[in-house]
Amino acid sequence: MAPRSRRRRHKKSPSSVAPVVETPPTVVAPVIDTLGFFCLENNVPGLSQLILQKLNMKSYEEYKRGTPVSGFGYRCLEEMFQKMEDTFQFCAYCKALPSGLSDSKVLRHCKRCRNVYYCDPECQRSDWPTHRKVCQELRLVAVDRDFVLPSGPWSWLTEVVQGWDTWFSMRRLQLDDTLDAVLESQAMTTLWASVRRPRPDPDVLKGSLKRLLTDVLSRPLTLGFGLRALGINVGKVGGSTVHVVGASHAETFLTRPGDYDELGYMFPGHLGFHIIMVGVDVAAGFSQSTSASLLEPGTVQISGHRGLYHDFWEEQIETGQIAHPDLVVAFHPGFHASPDLMEAWLPTLLLLRDYEIPTMITVYSHQELAASLQILVDLDTHITAYGANPFASLKPEQVYSNPNKQPVYCSAYYIMFLGSSCQLDKRQLEEKVNGRV
Repeated sequence: MAPRSRRRRHKKSPSSVAPVVETPPTVVAPVIDTLGFFCLENNVPGLSQLILQKLNMKSYEEYKRGTPVSGFGYRCLEEMFQKMEDTFQFCAYCKALPSGLSDSKVLRHCKRCRNVYYCDPECQRSDWPTHRKVCQELRLVAVDRDFVLPSGPWSWLTEVVQGWDTWFSMRRLQLDDTLDAVLESQAMTTLWASVRRPRPDPDVLKGSLKRLLTDVLSRPLTLGFGLRALGINVGKVGGSTVHVVGASHAETFLTRPGDYDELGYMFPGHLGFHIIMVGVDVAAGFSQSTSASLLEPGTVQISGHRGLYHDFWEEQIETGQIAHPDLVVAFHPGFHASPDLMEAWLPTLLLLRDYEIPTMITVYSHQELAASLQILVDLDTHITAYGANPFASLKPEQVYSNPNKQPVYCSAYYIMFLGSSCQLDKRQLEEKVNGRV
């Protein structure tokens, strides 16, 4: 599944000079992980190659490295946004790409949502019964994230902040000033002039910025929700360690220093958090330090390890280089999607079960939730809780190559498990026997 990218502000270069290579080049590239990139071909044959062509890249490996290439660049913001938009241009009904159109056809976007394209009126009419179900929601797909995140310890007790409603109430005064400053900035004016779309009303834009804010903060607050729900002690000497397993290019490439600070604010008095992102697609250049040195109280440290989690476990944990994690989280692992993915995830799931590591998994939809639950039940994991995530992203994600599919929301549902149901049954039996002696 490959949602649309977050677009970020860049300075405008004089139009009279040669293209200037900006760093990093991912401002143009949709942020897609390996699975999502190659899945594009299933719905729209040729789309993945079109993306690489527009970015002047030859392969996904080159895209993933995120290094400037010869000929890459843009003369102005308008050209940058046009390159981005070009990668979304295909007929939502017949899946035709621009290169496959006859001279009499041209791709035009839906005038209501402006987020899907059609090659002619007949395709648009034929697709309307499907598109009408998502057209209004697709208008909410936002285009930018360029603002300062809220900072400072929570003024309310952690137990009181049960979801976004109470979080927004707690942060209201700080957020009002921040959002007003963004709306009144020259950057916002330039942005809407560059994308060549009518600028929405201030209230609509403020709602969009709030949804983007939840998208940025959903992961750290979901980690906090898991720590709280599983009763993990964040006040232990040496700090707490959280492993994000299956971390991808999409999750790590745009992660900024401070993006996970809200996790620390959620737990006043904590003695430090070390978040280690482990996955084969962890972005190049992402901090690779997994040092076991003591954390500074009140700090949040983020690092990464490129590789498979069960290999990381053998190399780093079984050798005693770092301690066992206090919590392991997998954001949208997707092991329900195919036998191959299930086979890839099986060693990690069995490892977490057998070592009785508190584990949380998030998924996009209720259907994924049901399928994932069944798999975990079949693996005899002891499921402790599941349901709707109170800190799910509120930003709808348009499925890249299937724009008429119902938009999804990151980390919409969660599953928590601890150890094996067989281990639990054995332990309960031993407790009963011992109680009778």
